[in-house]
Order: sequence, then C-alpha cells, then structure tokens
Amino acid sequence: MTKLSLSRSKTKPIKGIVQVDRSTKMLLRRIRSGAIAVIAHDDLDELAVHGLLQARVKAVVNAGRTMSGRLASTAVRLLLERGIFLYEIEPNDFAAIHEEDEIVIAERGICLPSAWIPSRRFGMEDWHQAYQAARAEEAACLSDFVDNTLHHAELEKRFMLEPIQAQQIRTRFEDKSVVIVARGKNYVEDLACLKPYIAGVNPVLVGVDGGADALIEQGYIPHLIVGDMDSVSDRALHSGAELIVHAYRDGRAPGRERLQKLGLDAHELAVGGTSEDLALLLAYDHQCERIVTVGLHSHLHDFAAKGRSGMGSTWLVLMKVGNRLIDARGLSTLYPFLAQYDRHGRDLQDRSKGTASRTLFELCRRISIFSRKEKKIHGAAHLRHHSRLE
Repeated sequence: MTKLSLSRSKTKPIKGIVQVDRSTKMLLRRIRSGAIAVIAHDDLDELAVHGLLQARVKAVVNAGRTMSGRLASTAVRLLLERGIFLYEIEPNDFAAIHEEDEIVIAERGICLPSAWIPSRRFGMEDWHQAYQAARAEEAACLSDFVDNTLHHAELEKRFMLEPIQAQQIRTRFEDKSVVIVARGKNYVEDLACLKPYIAGVNPVLVGVDGGADALIEQGYIPHLIVGDMDSVSDRALHSGAELIVHAYRDGRAPGRERLQKLGLDAHELAVGGTSEDLALLLAYDHQCERIVTVGLHSHLHDFAAKGRSGMGSTWLVLMKVGNRLIDARGLSTLYPFLAQYDRHGRDLQDRSKGTASRTLFELCRRISIFSRKEKKIHGAAHLRHHSRLE
C-alpha cells in the first residue's frame, strides 16, 4: 500500500485545455485524454474517480465539496495517490470557465483567458481530515439514513408492491434467468466474471442506463435498456435493444427528448424509485426464474455517494425480489482468494496461472446444470423454495 504523505508541497503551474460539465458522468462520456476536467461534484465517489483515471485527465477542478465529511470514502485518496492534482473553486466561479479554455492552475488561483479566480488545492491532508470527520459521524449518518428510508418506504409501499403490467414490451422473462447490469462499484470487473454463466445459461441481458455500455464492451447485445437515458451512449441505444424510459408518476420522462432526437422508439413506464428498482420489478413481476445483478446500489454508502438520503423504494424492492436474487457484486475480488485457496487448501488438477478463472467457470457451470436438473425433476417452484442459489 502506498504510504500516506500529509505534507502539502508546492507544485509547478499546470497548463492545459479544459472540458467542462456539471455532471461528471456526462463529461466522462466525451472527455479527451490529457484534458483538465472541470466539474461540480459533491462527495466525489469511486465510480467518478475511476472514470477520471481511465480518461487520463491532467488535473481536476471541482466547484463542489470534494468531501463534505458526511461519507467516509477512500475514492479521492486513490485519485491523489495516482498523482492527479485536485483543486476546489467556489460554486459561483464555475460559470467563469468555458469549454476548451486554455487555463493555468497555480498554487493559489487559476488564470483564465480573461480573468483570474481563486482556487485551493485539495491534498492528502484534506482527505485524511475529511475521512476522520466522516468516521466520527458515521453512526449519526446511518441513523438519519434509516429514518429517511423507513419514512419513504411507508409512503411508497402501496406502489412498489403492486405488480408492474407491461404487456407491450417484447422481451420475455418468464422462466428465464436475467442479468441486470448497473453502473455500480466494480461493475465492469464483476460482469467479466460472469462470462461462463452467461455462456452456459443464455440469460436475458438488461442494461440500466450506462450498464448497457458495459455489456456491449464485453461483446454482448443487451435485450433491454432501462433508465432515464442520461449515461448510456448513442452506440448502445442504437444496438437494437428494446428501450424503456423510466418516467415519473406525474408524466415527466427525462429520457424522452433524447430518444426522440435520435429517432428511436421506446416504451415509457411510470414507476417510483430508481431505474434499478424498475429493472428488478420488470423481471420479477414477469415471472423470471432468477435475477443476477451486477453493480446494484444496495446500501448506505452507495446511495450517499449519489447524493440520496435514503433508499426506501430499493429496500422494498429487494425484500420483494430477494427469493430470486443473486447479487454478483464483488465477485471479481474473489480471484486472489481462489488462487490462494488453490495453493494452500485443495489439490486441483491444474495449478497454472488460470486456476482461479477455471474454478469460477466450473462453479458457474455447476450452478446452471443444477438449475436445469432441479427444474426438470421438481419444477421451478420447488427450486426457488429450496435452492440457496436464489
């Protein structure tokens, strides 16, 4: 592990071309390597940090509170350890920086083409202080989160527990396995671990917004894309997948305008909660056999990182679909443990470099075989009742 350095050394001025967007995920869809990213992001989360690192940005200028102290996150630390300089500016100064401006970032301010604005470098010492402050308030934060979740769950339960009726969609879920991919922590790596399962079972593939791009990047064509269409690429939307725009109960549908401009047809479903909730309910209420999720947001840190103060609808949905749900989150982190277990615990046939991958393949193969045998002998209802795999 990299040793922490809390000292704030002076840095040379950083000169470069900026790309600007208040939405970090929208900026990451188009940012060029070597650009200076200008964002307005409170509590910079792990997904955003990984996107910035993959884009190879030169520096980051943030008009939001990089760490507010309410969330004990190590995401910003990763950005700093990789040598990416991070600067904070006042929210009102965001409008002064324009797309494609050439700027110079000095220690105490930023020189724009026709102005100067103050800035402050956010370093490892700032991260450490904010992290410790968040740890100290973790119990209080969790208490508030639980109260909010229970309050909104009471308001939402009548709507979320009623079955969704969507006979107009052509994708069929009945008695099929479904893989739902959302843009959550390690979603790309975890999806890669499911390749043997997907090859053996041939499930219905559902992308929640940008999750559809992860499917396409790994060689799949999603059957269905669900969401408000704000983080999915044009390429994915034109892939031939069936499209469902997540609409609000008052009739608003944020993704409608974009699809109309692209000349694409889509269904609209007005359901409360998140787009992930909608995807889960669609599969469950249309009698799927099993739901495997990748990148699912399911706990305090997930929702707090998205600026949400509760998860009432998601809590209800997870209770409803839990008997058919397998959450593959974190599956990719098992590789080193499988490799270690092979060296010290079992005498497997092949001890070469690919052992962990083959072990996972065999596990996925046996799951699919077990499912087919049980269904044939006892029926799907018996399998759902007795199998811990679901």
